[in-house]
Amino acid sequence: MKTQQAVDQSLERLLAARTPWGRVRLNARVVWKRLSWPAVVNAALFLKRALDIVVSLVAIVVLSPFFLLLALLVKLDGGPVFFRQTRVGLNGRTFRMLKFRSMCVDAEARLQGLLGQNEKASGVTFKMKDDPRITRIGKLLRQSSLDELPQLWNVLRGDMSLVGPRPPVLREVALYSQADRRRLLVKPGITGLWQVGERGGGVFEIGDRNSIDFPEQVSLDVRYIESQSIGKDLWLLAKTVPAILFGKGM
Repeated sequence: MKTQQAVDQSLERLLAARTPWGRVRLNARVVWKRLSWPAVVNAALFLKRALDIVVSLVAIVVLSPFFLLLALLVKLDGGPVFFRQTRVGLNGRTFRMLKFRSMCVDAEARLQGLLGQNEKASGVTFKMKDDPRITRIGKLLRQSSLDELPQLWNVLRGDMSLVGPRPPVLREVALYSQADRRRLLVKPGITGLWQVGERGGGVFEIGDRNSIDFPEQVSLDVRYIESQSIGKDLWLLAKTVPAILFGKGM
């Protein structure tokens, strides 16, 4: 509901527009807003992309020895080091997302036989406790979210952003409603509101993402899209660390 002050301002503009000079001023104001808004949006996108490049590049360089150690552990478990999967990104465009492999090499082929044990009520996303496809090293990687680190390369390439909705697989998108597709309006990210469990909008709020069902995930993703800012991205990145440490992350 509009405040009385907002109503008064609207009435003043309407009354001013009844004079020739008032109409000129009002039209100039509208034109200025239409011209300046794309500049504001593009500036915000530029800053977000700059943040993605700087943080991902620095993290890749600094963590490269740790990456080599994790790669060795995964390799000793048998099979390739990386898992590459087609995901859906901005405006429905597909890309190959990287992860440290945490499952057996035939995990995708075995998924169909496990869908009946899906713990997610909506059936759009898949989660199963004690998934038999997860390897010994993979279990550790998933609990600590270290399997997600190679996605820094996807961020550097521009396929993903540091903060945004998680990129879905094609099977999930095929089940999306029109409303669900709103989460494809921005680049997908490594972390976000529901990944850190920020359900109520609390500044210091960290919760269990596993208790968030798919409809609420979509709602939180849309909330992020409509209110995103560089400051919010930086704060969500900072909250991701304790979210992981407390076993609630990624």
